[in-house]
Amino acid sequence: MAHLDSEVKEECLREDLKFYFMNPCEKYRARHQIPWKLGLQILKIVMVTTQLVRFGLSNQLVVAFKEENTVAFKYLFLKGYSGVDEDNYSCSVYTQEDAYESIFYVINQYHRLKNISLGTIGYGENEEHKIGLKVCKQYYKKGTMFPANETLNIDSDIETDCTHLDLQALASPRDWKNTSFFTLEFYRLLQVEISFHLKGIDLQTILSRESPDCYIFQNTIIFDNKAHSGKIKIYFDSDAHIEECKELNISGSVQKNTQYVLVFDAFVIVICSASLILCTRSIVLALSLRKRFLSFFLEKYKRRVCDADQWEFINGWYVLVIISDLMTIIGSILKMEIKVKFVALNTVSECLFSLVNGDDMFATFAQIQQKSIMVWLFSRLYLYSFISLFIYMILSLFIALITDSYDTIKKYQQNGFPETDLQEFLKGCSSREEYREESSAFLSCICCLRRKGSDDHLILTNQNSAKDNQVSGLLIQ
Repeated sequence: MAHLDSEVKEECLREDLKFYFMNPCEKYRARHQIPWKLGLQILKIVMVTTQLVRFGLSNQLVVAFKEENTVAFKYLFLKGYSGVDEDNYSCSVYTQEDAYESIFYVINQYHRLKNISLGTIGYGENEEHKIGLKVCKQYYKKGTMFPANETLNIDSDIETDCTHLDLQALASPRDWKNTSFFTLEFYRLLQVEISFHLKGIDLQTILSRESPDCYIFQNTIIFDNKAHSGKIKIYFDSDAHIEECKELNISGSVQKNTQYVLVFDAFVIVICSASLILCTRSIVLALSLRKRFLSFFLEKYKRRVCDADQWEFINGWYVLVIISDLMTIIGSILKMEIKVKFVALNTVSECLFSLVNGDDMFATFAQIQQKSIMVWLFSRLYLYSFISLFIYMILSLFIALITDSYDTIKKYQQNGFPETDLQEFLKGCSSREEYREESSAFLSCICCLRRKGSDDHLILTNQNSAKDNQVSGLLIQ
Protein backbone atom coordinates (compact mmCIF):
# COMPACT_ATOMS: atom_id res chain seq x y z
CA MET A 1 0.00 0.00 0.00
CA ALA A 2 2.86 2.38 0.90
CA HIS A 3 4.59 1.54 -2.37
CA LEU A 4 1.40 2.36 -4.29
CA ASP A 5 1.09 5.72 -2.51
CA SER A 6 4.71 6.48 -3.35
CA GLU A 7 4.10 5.75 -7.03
CA VAL A 8 0.99 7.94 -7.03
CA LYS A 9 2.93 10.73 -5.35
CA GLU A 10 5.77 10.38 -7.85
CA GLU A 11 3.42 10.39 -10.82
CA CYS A 12 1.55 13.43 -9.47
CA LEU A 13 4.84 15.31 -9.00
CA ARG A 14 5.99 14.32 -12.48
CA GLU A 15 2.76 15.56 -14.03
CA ASP A 16 2.97 18.88 -12.13
CA LEU A 17 6.55 19.33 -13.29
CA LYS A 18 5.62 18.55 -16.85
CA PHE A 19 2.75 21.01 -16.73
CA TYR A 20 4.96 23.72 -15.21
CA PHE A 21 7.50 23.54 -18.04
CA MET A 22 4.83 23.70 -20.76
CA ASN A 23 4.32 26.86 -22.81
CA PRO A 24 0.94 28.68 -22.68
CA CYS A 25 -0.48 26.88 -25.72
CA GLU A 26 0.45 23.45 -24.35
CA LYS A 27 -1.08 24.34 -20.99
CA TYR A 28 -4.31 25.30 -22.71
CA ARG A 29 -4.40 22.02 -24.65
CA ALA A 30 -3.64 20.06 -21.50
CA ARG A 31 -6.05 21.63 -18.99
CA HIS A 32 -7.83 24.40 -20.92
CA GLN A 33 -6.08 26.96 -18.73
CA ILE A 34 -6.43 30.41 -20.29
CA PRO A 35 -3.01 32.18 -20.52
CA TRP A 36 -3.96 35.27 -18.53
CA LYS A 37 -0.37 36.37 -17.97
CA LEU A 38 0.43 36.22 -21.68
CA GLY A 39 -2.60 38.28 -22.62
CA LEU A 40 -1.89 40.74 -19.83
CA GLN A 41 1.71 41.19 -21.00
CA ILE A 42 0.56 41.91 -24.55
CA LEU A 43 -1.94 44.47 -23.27
CA LYS A 44 0.71 46.00 -21.01
CA ILE A 45 3.16 46.36 -23.89
CA VAL A 46 0.55 48.25 -25.91
CA MET A 47 -0.46 50.47 -22.99
CA VAL A 48 3.06 51.29 -21.79
CA THR A 49 4.25 52.00 -25.34
CA THR A 50 1.33 54.36 -25.85
CA GLN A 51 2.08 56.03 -22.53
CA LEU A 52 5.76 56.49 -23.38
CA VAL A 53 4.98 57.94 -26.81
CA ARG A 54 2.42 60.36 -25.34
CA PHE A 55 4.71 61.33 -22.47
CA GLY A 56 7.67 61.81 -24.81
CA LEU A 57 5.71 64.01 -27.19
CA SER A 58 4.37 66.08 -24.30
CA ASN A 59 7.79 66.57 -22.69
CA GLN A 60 9.36 67.31 -26.03
CA LEU A 61 7.40 70.56 -25.95
CA VAL A 62 8.55 71.22 -22.39
CA VAL A 63 12.24 70.72 -23.18
CA ALA A 64 11.97 72.75 -26.37
CA PHE A 65 10.30 75.63 -24.50
CA LYS A 66 13.04 75.66 -21.85
CA GLU A 67 15.87 75.52 -24.35
CA GLU A 68 14.40 78.16 -26.64
CA ASN A 69 13.87 80.52 -23.71
CA THR A 70 17.45 79.98 -22.54
CA VAL A 71 18.76 80.93 -25.98
CA ALA A 72 16.42 83.92 -26.10
CA PHE A 73 17.64 85.11 -22.69
CA LYS A 74 21.26 84.93 -23.84
CA TYR A 75 20.44 87.11 -26.83
CA LEU A 76 18.49 89.53 -24.64
CA PHE A 77 20.92 89.98 -21.74
CA LEU A 78 24.40 89.20 -23.08
CA LYS A 79 25.87 91.98 -25.16
CA GLY A 80 27.50 90.76 -28.33
CA TYR A 81 26.31 87.18 -27.92
CA SER A 82 27.06 85.35 -31.17
CA GLY A 83 24.73 82.39 -30.69
CA VAL A 84 27.56 79.93 -29.98
CA ASP A 85 28.98 79.38 -26.51
CA GLU A 86 32.73 79.52 -25.99
CA ASP A 87 33.70 76.25 -24.33
CA ASN A 88 31.60 76.08 -21.14
CA TYR A 89 30.86 79.82 -20.97
CA SER A 90 28.75 82.03 -23.20
CA CYS A 91 31.08 84.91 -24.10
CA SER A 92 33.94 87.03 -22.76
CA VAL A 93 35.24 90.60 -22.49
CA TYR A 94 38.79 91.91 -22.49
CA THR A 95 38.63 95.61 -21.50
CA GLN A 96 37.28 97.53 -18.53
CA GLU A 97 34.98 99.50 -20.78
CA ASP A 98 33.50 96.32 -22.23
CA ALA A 99 33.04 94.91 -18.73
CA TYR A 100 31.12 97.99 -17.55
CA GLU A 101 29.04 98.07 -20.72
CA SER A 102 28.17 94.37 -20.42
CA ILE A 103 27.06 94.77 -16.80
CA PHE A 104 24.99 97.87 -17.54
CA TYR A 105 23.58 96.18 -20.64
CA VAL A 106 22.10 93.37 -18.52
CA ILE A 107 20.49 95.86 -16.15
CA ASN A 108 19.04 98.04 -18.91
CA GLN A 109 17.69 95.06 -20.84
CA TYR A 110 15.96 93.80 -17.72
CA HIS A 111 14.26 97.17 -17.28
CA ARG A 112 13.13 97.22 -20.93
CA LEU A 113 12.13 93.55 -21.01
CA LYS A 114 8.42 93.98 -21.68
CA ASN A 115 9.11 96.27 -24.61
CA ILE A 116 11.74 94.11 -26.33
CA SER A 117 10.88 90.48 -25.56
CA LEU A 118 8.95 88.40 -28.09
CA GLY A 119 7.84 85.81 -25.54
CA THR A 120 5.17 85.71 -22.87
CA ILE A 121 7.63 86.78 -20.16
CA GLY A 122 7.05 88.85 -17.03
CA TYR A 123 8.91 89.81 -13.87
CA GLY A 124 9.05 87.33 -11.01
CA GLU A 125 9.82 87.57 -7.31
CA ASN A 126 13.09 86.29 -5.90
CA GLU A 127 13.66 84.36 -2.66
CA GLU A 128 13.15 87.57 -0.67
CA HIS A 129 9.79 88.18 -2.42
CA LYS A 130 11.20 91.21 -4.23
CA ILE A 131 10.95 92.09 -7.90
CA GLY A 132 14.12 93.35 -9.45
CA LEU A 133 17.80 92.61 -9.92
CA LYS A 134 20.22 91.40 -7.28
CA VAL A 135 23.80 92.37 -8.05
CA CYS A 136 26.64 90.92 -5.96
CA LYS A 137 30.39 91.33 -6.31
CA GLN A 138 33.17 89.33 -4.71
CA TYR A 139 36.64 90.73 -4.22
CA TYR A 140 39.73 90.35 -2.10
CA LYS A 141 39.45 92.30 1.14
CA LYS A 142 42.31 94.69 0.42
CA GLY A 143 45.59 94.83 -1.35
CA THR A 144 47.95 96.58 -3.66
CA MET A 145 49.62 95.24 -6.77
CA PHE A 146 52.55 96.54 -8.81
CA PRO A 147 53.38 94.07 -11.61
CA ALA A 148 56.16 96.32 -12.96
CA ASN A 149 58.01 96.14 -9.63
CA GLU A 150 56.98 92.50 -9.07
CA THR A 151 55.41 93.41 -5.73
CA LEU A 152 52.12 92.20 -4.30
CA ASN A 153 50.39 92.95 -1.02
CA ILE A 154 46.92 91.43 -0.77
CA ASP A 155 44.56 90.01 1.85
CA SER A 156 43.19 86.68 0.57
CA ASP A 157 39.98 86.96 2.60
CA ILE A 158 36.99 87.30 0.27
CA GLU A 159 34.27 89.85 0.83
CA THR A 160 30.84 89.89 -0.81
CA ASP A 161 28.83 93.04 -1.35
CA CYS A 162 25.29 93.00 -2.76
CA THR A 163 22.69 95.52 -3.81
CA HIS A 164 19.10 95.23 -4.99
CA LEU A 165 17.71 97.27 -7.87
CA ASP A 166 13.93 97.34 -8.11
CA LEU A 167 11.93 98.62 -11.04
CA GLN A 168 11.61 102.07 -9.51
CA ALA A 169 15.36 102.41 -9.06
CA LEU A 170 16.00 101.15 -12.58
CA ALA A 171 13.90 104.01 -13.95
CA SER A 172 16.73 106.42 -12.97
CA PRO A 173 19.88 104.93 -14.50
CA ARG A 174 22.07 107.94 -13.64
CA ASP A 175 21.44 107.44 -9.94
CA TRP A 176 22.48 103.80 -9.69
CA LYS A 177 25.30 104.00 -12.24
CA ASN A 178 27.07 106.74 -10.29
CA THR A 179 27.03 104.90 -6.98
CA SER A 180 30.28 103.63 -5.50
CA PHE A 181 29.01 100.05 -5.78
CA PHE A 182 29.59 100.06 -9.53
CA THR A 183 33.11 101.38 -9.22
CA LEU A 184 35.08 98.19 -9.72
CA GLU A 185 38.68 97.63 -8.75
CA PHE A 186 39.53 94.92 -11.24
CA TYR A 187 42.88 93.97 -9.71
CA ARG A 188 41.10 92.52 -6.66
CA LEU A 189 37.71 91.76 -8.23
CA LEU A 190 36.82 88.05 -8.36
CA GLN A 191 33.36 88.04 -9.92
CA VAL A 192 30.17 89.97 -10.42
CA GLU A 193 26.90 88.03 -10.18
CA ILE A 194 23.55 89.31 -11.42
CA SER A 195 20.47 87.25 -10.59
CA PHE A 196 16.80 87.78 -11.36
CA HIS A 197 13.58 85.81 -11.74
CA LEU A 198 11.23 85.78 -14.70
CA LYS A 199 7.86 84.14 -15.28
CA GLY A 200 6.50 82.70 -18.49
CA ILE A 201 3.56 80.71 -19.87
CA ASP A 202 3.91 77.94 -22.45
CA LEU A 203 0.96 78.38 -24.82
CA GLN A 204 1.98 75.74 -27.37
CA THR A 205 0.61 72.97 -25.14
CA ILE A 206 -2.89 74.21 -25.91
CA LEU A 207 -2.51 72.92 -29.46
CA SER A 208 -1.71 69.49 -27.98
CA ARG A 209 -4.97 69.59 -25.99
CA GLU A 210 -3.16 70.06 -22.68
CA SER A 211 -3.32 72.75 -20.04
CA PRO A 212 -0.72 75.54 -20.38
CA ASP A 213 2.20 75.36 -17.98
CA CYS A 214 3.52 78.31 -16.01
CA TYR A 215 7.29 78.59 -15.58
CA ILE A 216 9.61 80.39 -13.21
CA PHE A 217 13.06 81.08 -14.68
CA GLN A 218 15.82 81.65 -12.15
CA ASN A 219 18.52 83.37 -14.21
CA THR A 220 22.08 84.00 -13.11
CA ILE A 221 24.79 85.87 -15.02
CA ILE A 222 28.35 85.63 -13.68
CA PHE A 223 31.30 87.77 -14.78
CA ASP A 224 34.23 85.58 -13.75
CA ASN A 225 37.55 87.32 -13.13
CA LYS A 226 39.15 84.76 -10.79
CA ALA A 227 42.02 84.10 -13.18
CA HIS A 228 42.97 87.80 -13.52
CA SER A 229 44.31 86.94 -16.96
CA GLY A 230 42.84 89.93 -18.77
CA LYS A 231 39.83 87.88 -19.86
CA ILE A 232 36.53 87.95 -17.99
CA LYS A 233 34.36 84.94 -18.80
CA ILE A 234 30.61 85.48 -18.81
CA TYR A 235 28.47 82.55 -17.70
CA PHE A 236 24.70 82.39 -18.12
CA ASP A 237 22.60 79.85 -16.23
CA SER A 238 18.83 79.47 -16.29
CA ASP A 239 16.88 77.06 -14.09
CA ALA A 240 13.27 76.54 -15.13
CA HIS A 241 10.65 75.29 -12.69
CA ILE A 242 7.13 74.34 -13.69
CA GLU A 243 4.25 75.57 -11.56
CA GLU A 244 0.53 75.16 -11.90
CA CYS A 245 -1.10 78.29 -13.25
CA LYS A 246 -3.35 79.94 -10.71
CA GLU A 247 -6.16 80.98 -13.04
CA LEU A 248 -6.91 79.37 -16.39
CA ASN A 249 -9.79 80.39 -18.60
CA ILE A 250 -9.51 78.65 -21.96
CA SER A 251 -12.37 79.09 -24.40
CA GLY A 252 -12.83 77.85 -27.92
CA SER A 253 -12.73 74.44 -29.55
CA VAL A 254 -9.58 73.28 -27.77
CA GLN A 255 -10.46 71.46 -24.57
CA LYS A 256 -8.21 70.20 -21.82
CA ASN A 257 -7.55 66.46 -21.70
CA THR A 258 -5.75 66.36 -18.35
CA GLN A 259 -8.45 64.15 -16.86
CA TYR A 260 -8.11 61.63 -19.68
CA VAL A 261 -4.35 61.51 -19.21
CA LEU A 262 -4.74 60.82 -15.49
CA VAL A 263 -7.27 58.07 -16.17
CA PHE A 264 -4.94 56.50 -18.73
CA ASP A 265 -1.99 56.62 -16.31
CA ALA A 266 -4.14 55.07 -13.59
CA PHE A 267 -5.15 52.28 -15.97
CA VAL A 268 -1.47 51.61 -16.78
CA ILE A 269 -0.69 51.40 -13.06
CA VAL A 270 -3.55 48.91 -12.56
CA ILE A 271 -2.36 46.75 -15.49
CA CYS A 272 1.23 46.74 -14.21
CA SER A 273 0.06 45.95 -10.68
CA ALA A 274 -1.95 42.97 -11.94
CA SER A 275 1.05 41.76 -13.95
CA LEU A 276 3.27 42.18 -10.90
CA ILE A 277 0.90 40.12 -8.74
CA LEU A 278 0.55 37.30 -11.29
CA CYS A 279 4.30 37.02 -11.92
CA THR A 280 5.04 37.08 -8.20
CA ARG A 281 2.45 34.35 -7.68
CA SER A 282 4.07 32.25 -10.42
CA ILE A 283 7.48 32.55 -8.78
CA VAL A 284 6.05 31.57 -5.39
CA LEU A 285 4.36 28.50 -6.90
CA ALA A 286 7.57 27.59 -8.72
CA LEU A 287 9.55 27.76 -5.48
CA SER A 288 6.94 25.55 -3.79
CA LEU A 289 7.17 23.03 -6.65
CA ARG A 290 10.96 23.07 -6.45
CA LYS A 291 10.78 22.34 -2.74
CA ARG A 292 8.58 19.30 -3.45
CA PHE A 293 10.95 18.05 -6.11
CA LEU A 294 14.02 18.49 -3.91
CA SER A 295 12.40 16.61 -1.02
CA PHE A 296 11.23 13.79 -3.26
CA PHE A 297 14.59 13.47 -5.04
CA LEU A 298 16.50 13.40 -1.75
CA GLU A 299 14.11 10.86 -0.27
CA LYS A 300 14.13 8.48 -3.24
CA TYR A 301 17.62 8.80 -4.72
CA LYS A 302 19.48 9.83 -1.53
CA ARG A 303 21.33 12.66 -3.20
CA ARG A 304 20.98 16.35 -3.74
CA VAL A 305 19.74 17.93 -6.97
CA CYS A 306 22.40 19.94 -8.80
CA ASP A 307 22.23 23.74 -8.77
CA ALA A 308 21.57 23.92 -12.51
CA ASP A 309 18.34 21.93 -12.12
CA GLN A 310 17.29 24.04 -9.15
CA TRP A 311 17.66 27.23 -11.18
CA GLU A 312 15.42 25.75 -13.87
CA PHE A 313 12.46 26.55 -11.62
CA ILE A 314 13.29 30.27 -11.56
CA ASN A 315 11.96 31.88 -14.69
CA GLY A 316 14.20 34.83 -15.47
CA TRP A 317 11.51 36.45 -17.58
CA TYR A 318 9.23 36.68 -14.55
CA VAL A 319 11.98 38.47 -12.61
CA LEU A 320 12.52 40.94 -15.45
CA VAL A 321 8.78 41.52 -15.77
CA ILE A 322 8.51 42.22 -12.02
CA ILE A 323 11.37 44.74 -12.19
CA SER A 324 9.85 46.33 -15.29
CA ASP A 325 6.44 46.59 -13.61
CA LEU A 326 7.94 48.26 -10.54
CA MET A 327 9.84 50.77 -12.65
CA THR A 328 6.77 51.47 -14.79
CA ILE A 329 4.60 52.10 -11.73
CA ILE A 330 7.20 54.41 -10.19
CA GLY A 331 7.72 56.22 -13.49
CA SER A 332 3.97 56.66 -14.00
CA ILE A 333 3.69 58.25 -10.57
CA LEU A 334 6.82 60.42 -10.55
CA LYS A 335 7.60 61.22 -14.24
CA MET A 336 11.05 62.65 -14.24
CA GLU A 337 11.99 65.42 -16.68
CA ILE A 338 13.43 64.61 -20.10
CA LYS A 339 16.86 66.03 -20.91
CA VAL A 340 17.90 67.68 -24.15
CA LYS A 341 19.30 64.51 -25.69
CA PHE A 342 16.03 62.65 -25.08
CA VAL A 343 13.58 65.00 -26.72
CA ALA A 344 12.96 62.86 -29.81
CA LEU A 345 13.26 59.25 -30.90
CA ASN A 346 16.21 59.86 -33.22
CA THR A 347 18.21 61.77 -30.59
CA VAL A 348 17.47 59.08 -28.00
CA SER A 349 18.73 56.35 -30.32
CA GLU A 350 21.84 58.32 -31.19
CA CYS A 351 22.65 59.11 -27.56
CA LEU A 352 22.17 55.56 -26.29
CA PHE A 353 24.14 54.04 -29.14
CA SER A 354 26.97 56.52 -28.58
CA LEU A 355 27.03 55.82 -24.84
CA VAL A 356 27.16 52.06 -25.37
CA ASN A 357 30.13 52.50 -27.73
CA GLY A 358 31.82 55.00 -25.41
CA ASP A 359 31.79 57.80 -28.03
CA ASP A 360 29.58 60.39 -26.31
CA MET A 361 30.72 60.17 -22.69
CA PHE A 362 32.17 63.63 -22.20
CA ALA A 363 29.51 65.48 -24.18
CA THR A 364 26.68 63.80 -22.28
CA PHE A 365 28.02 64.22 -18.77
CA ALA A 366 29.31 67.74 -19.42
CA GLN A 367 25.68 68.81 -19.74
CA ILE A 368 24.98 67.61 -16.19
CA GLN A 369 25.59 70.85 -14.35
CA GLN A 370 26.87 70.87 -10.80
CA LYS A 371 23.65 71.77 -9.02
CA SER A 372 24.59 69.70 -5.98
CA ILE A 373 27.61 67.73 -4.83
CA MET A 374 25.58 64.49 -4.81
CA VAL A 375 24.62 64.82 -8.47
CA TRP A 376 28.20 65.62 -9.41
CA LEU A 377 29.64 62.66 -7.50
CA PHE A 378 27.02 60.22 -8.80
CA SER A 379 27.49 61.30 -12.42
CA ARG A 380 31.25 60.93 -12.22
CA LEU A 381 31.00 57.59 -10.42
CA TYR A 382 28.62 56.31 -13.09
CA LEU A 383 30.86 57.60 -15.87
CA TYR A 384 34.06 55.98 -14.64
CA SER A 385 32.41 52.72 -13.60
CA PHE A 386 30.68 52.47 -16.99
CA ILE A 387 33.98 52.94 -18.80
CA SER A 388 35.83 50.47 -16.56
CA LEU A 389 33.17 47.76 -16.52
CA PHE A 390 31.71 47.93 -20.00
CA ILE A 391 34.50 49.03 -22.31
CA TYR A 392 37.35 47.15 -20.61
CA MET A 393 35.69 44.19 -18.90
CA ILE A 394 32.30 43.43 -20.43
CA LEU A 395 33.56 43.42 -24.00
CA SER A 396 36.44 41.12 -23.03
CA LEU A 397 33.97 38.91 -21.16
CA PHE A 398 31.73 38.68 -24.23
CA ILE A 399 34.65 37.56 -26.34
CA ALA A 400 35.63 34.95 -23.74
CA LEU A 401 32.04 33.65 -23.49
CA ILE A 402 31.68 33.37 -27.24
CA THR A 403 34.97 31.47 -27.52
CA ASP A 404 34.10 29.16 -24.63
CA SER A 405 30.59 28.52 -25.94
CA TYR A 406 31.99 27.65 -29.35
CA ASP A 407 34.39 25.10 -27.85
CA THR A 408 31.63 23.62 -25.67
CA ILE A 409 29.13 23.27 -28.52
CA LYS A 410 31.79 21.76 -30.74
CA LYS A 411 32.54 19.17 -28.06
CA TYR A 412 28.85 18.35 -27.49
CA GLN A 413 28.25 18.01 -31.23
CA GLN A 414 30.90 15.34 -31.35
CA ASN A 415 30.07 13.48 -28.11
CA GLY A 416 26.41 14.36 -27.57
CA PHE A 417 24.75 16.61 -24.98
CA PRO A 418 24.68 15.25 -21.40
CA GLU A 419 21.31 14.82 -19.74
CA THR A 420 20.62 16.35 -16.34
CA ASP A 421 18.85 14.68 -13.44
CA LEU A 422 15.70 16.64 -14.17
CA GLN A 423 15.64 15.49 -17.80
CA GLU A 424 16.19 11.87 -16.79
CA PHE A 425 13.39 12.12 -14.25
CA LEU A 426 11.03 13.61 -16.81
CA LYS A 427 11.75 10.75 -19.19
CA GLY A 428 9.48 8.53 -17.17
CA CYS A 429 6.54 10.83 -17.72
CA SER A 430 3.79 9.73 -20.02
CA SER A 431 3.49 11.50 -23.31
CA ARG A 432 2.03 14.98 -23.43
CA GLU A 433 -0.61 13.65 -25.75
CA GLU A 434 -2.51 12.29 -22.71
CA TYR A 435 -3.26 15.86 -21.73
CA ARG A 436 -4.36 17.00 -25.11
CA GLU A 437 -8.10 17.18 -25.66
CA GLU A 438 -10.12 18.64 -28.41
CA SER A 439 -9.78 22.40 -28.04
CA SER A 440 -12.00 25.05 -29.44
CA ALA A 441 -11.67 25.86 -33.14
CA PHE A 442 -10.88 29.53 -32.40
CA LEU A 443 -7.83 28.95 -30.20
CA SER A 444 -6.70 26.01 -32.32
CA CYS A 445 -6.58 28.26 -35.37
CA ILE A 446 -4.57 30.86 -33.46
CA CYS A 447 -1.76 28.91 -31.82
CA CYS A 448 -2.52 25.25 -31.30
CA LEU A 449 -3.27 23.81 -34.74
CA ARG A 450 -0.24 21.74 -35.68
CA ARG A 451 0.21 18.56 -37.72
CA LYS A 452 1.99 15.75 -35.94
CA GLY A 453 5.34 14.78 -37.39
CA SER A 454 4.50 11.10 -36.79
CA ASP A 455 1.77 11.25 -39.48
CA ASP A 456 4.18 12.22 -42.25
CA HIS A 457 4.84 8.61 -43.26
CA LEU A 458 1.10 7.97 -43.61
CA ILE A 459 0.70 10.88 -45.99
CA LEU A 460 3.67 9.78 -48.03
CA THR A 461 2.39 6.18 -48.12
CA ASN A 462 -1.08 7.29 -49.29
CA GLN A 463 0.45 9.48 -51.99
CA ASN A 464 2.69 6.66 -53.22
CA SER A 465 -0.26 4.23 -53.26
CA ALA A 466 -2.32 6.65 -55.31
CA LYS A 467 0.50 7.05 -57.82
CA ASP A 468 0.88 3.25 -58.12
CA ASN A 469 -2.84 2.84 -58.82
CA GLN A 470 -2.66 5.46 -61.55
CA VAL A 471 0.30 3.73 -63.23
CA SER A 472 -1.42 0.33 -63.06
CA GLY A 473 -4.54 1.76 -64.68
CA LEU A 474 -2.54 3.16 -67.53
CA LEU A 475 -0.78 -0.15 -68.17
CA ILE A 476 -4.08 -2.03 -68.27
CA GLN A 477 -5.49 0.43 -70.77
